[in-house]
Order: sequence, then C-alpha cells, then structure tokens
Amino acid sequence: MQLTQKVSLCPECGACPEVEVLRHEDRTATVRIGEGDEKIALSREAWNSLVRYVREGVLGEL
Repeated sequence: MQLTQKVSLCPECGACPEVEVLRHEDRTATVRIGEGDEKIALSREAWNSLVRYVREGVLGEL
C-alpha cells in the first residue's frame, strides 16, 4: 500500500481531519478520512460517489 495523496481539511493546523489516498499493488485504491486513530476507509467506488454527489449539488456546504 502506498500513500499517494494526503490533504488536511484545515491546512492552518495539524490537528484536523485528513484525507489520505492509498494505492494498492493490485491497482485498487482506498481513501481514508479522519484524524489520528479515528479514520474510516472508503472504496474507490464509494469515494467516487461522494465526489459526484458534491459536484452535482446533492451534497453541499452546511
């Protein structure tokens, strides 16, 4: 597993949730979202659905 992207949801501090994209040797990918030991993992398909919902306006700012 190789970490290919890591983005903080609050770049002004180091204590906020992060999004990490991990690539596996079999070319699959996993996205982890959270902070510290409290992270959830999304499959490529689940992540792509989330991105699509944001782009389409199904999900937006609160």
